[in-house]
Amino acid sequence: MEQVPYTGGEKESLRAALDRHRDVVLWKLQGLDEEQVRRAMTPSGTSLLGLAKHLAAVEYSWFCETFGRETEPLPFREDDPEADLRVEPGETTDGIVAFYGRARAASDRVIEELDLETRGTAWHGATVTLRWVLIHMVEETARHAGHMDVVRELIDGATGDHARD
Repeated sequence: MEQVPYTGGEKESLRAALDRHRDVVLWKLQGLDEEQVRRAMTPSGTSLLGLAKHLAAVEYSWFCETFGRETEPLPFREDDPEADLRVEPGETTDGIVAFYGRARAASDRVIEELDLETRGTAWHGATVTLRWVLIHMVEETARHAGHMDVVRELIDGATGDHARD
């Protein structure tokens, strides 16, 4: 598990914090079958795989769309605000993990290529900097990694932010 450097630069530290939580998201899916990762564990329908799908979509949106980069089709629908959290029957764990990997790689290219002060336009029209997007995505990913921690514990009792040796 990557550590945030104690004396690192701002961009390096933000990226390391984001990567740390991204790795937790992937670990929470490991060792479970298709039924378990899809299982709704809250009254609102929260599932591990749905959270991973959501995080992939928001990575693409915040890092790529905000700064004018291409994305693949994203599962956002104005008439269905939960579409990006729902796993459709034809979607698989491997497919959503690959989607998350592509979103992460595209986001990483944006992080590498742009300065923290670079400005973009958020989906709701606000002007934001790459710094703000990085902070927001650390928050977003950590929040949902915490949800995944609770959901995973309810499924099979596994806890923590990384596999135990």
